[in-house]
Amino acid sequence: MPFLKCLRVLLLFGGHGTGGWLSRYDIYYNDCVVLDRVSVQWKRFPISNDPPPARAYHSMNCVGSRYLLFGGFDGKLTYGDLWWLVPEDDTLAKRLTTYPSEVVSETNTTIQTKEVQGERSLVKDLQKRLEISTVLSTAKPIINEMEDNEFMQLASTVVGEDTASNMQAVKALRDHWMKSAPQSITLKELSPLLRDYQRLITHHNIGKLGSNLALAGSDFSGTTVFSFYHVKDASRLRLNDIPKLLTEYNGLVSSTTLPS
Repeated sequence: MPFLKCLRVLLLFGGHGTGGWLSRYDIYYNDCVVLDRVSVQWKRFPISNDPPPARAYHSMNCVGSRYLLFGGFDGKLTYGDLWWLVPEDDTLAKRLTTYPSEVVSETNTTIQTKEVQGERSLVKDLQKRLEISTVLSTAKPIINEMEDNEFMQLASTVVGEDTASNMQAVKALRDHWMKSAPQSITLKELSPLLRDYQRLITHHNIGKLGSNLALAGSDFSGTTVFSFYHVKDASRLRLNDIPKLLTEYNGLVSSTTLPS
């Protein structure tokens, strides 16, 4: 924006007023006005590009031949932006070939992208250190235990070096969870446990419901509700959900006839 260099003028930008003494509405301005202190005349000051949005209660400071505007309020929004008012031949005016709003938008987008990438990297590192599963539930549940790689790896860990079949390992893991106290469940067990809970509900109801699993959240009589059937992944569980999850899981293991 151009700025009049003459030291005998006083520059004003924006402000707050009303539409008149009968008006019920506030009006906020975004024009530049100068007061010639010699002739004592007010004049509207033309600028060569788009001015800042209308506002009042902002601050404006002189920095050499430039003016710096910060903040303000327009009756609804509180601003925290910066605007320069500079002469046309100022190096800053020549350097800014893009409108300030576009520069700020592009800068903010870059900063936000870097922040999101940094946060994702930190989360992945934390998940790796805590051995938390990063596998999200798919739209289609894994009905066959043998196809759930993370579940089977955990089952193999439970049976140790014993030469057990896959189904024996599955039974050993489920027995382990049935005997476990809620506080003893580790973070890395939550995802396999939740998926197996949902898998057991499917096994429990599939004989009655066939391929229609829309009603799998309740038992045959409709009196028992499985609270976590529609939870997409273990990250959505709270600590106080684990006792109820284990209680429902134990009931499912005891009442479900599993394929051999």
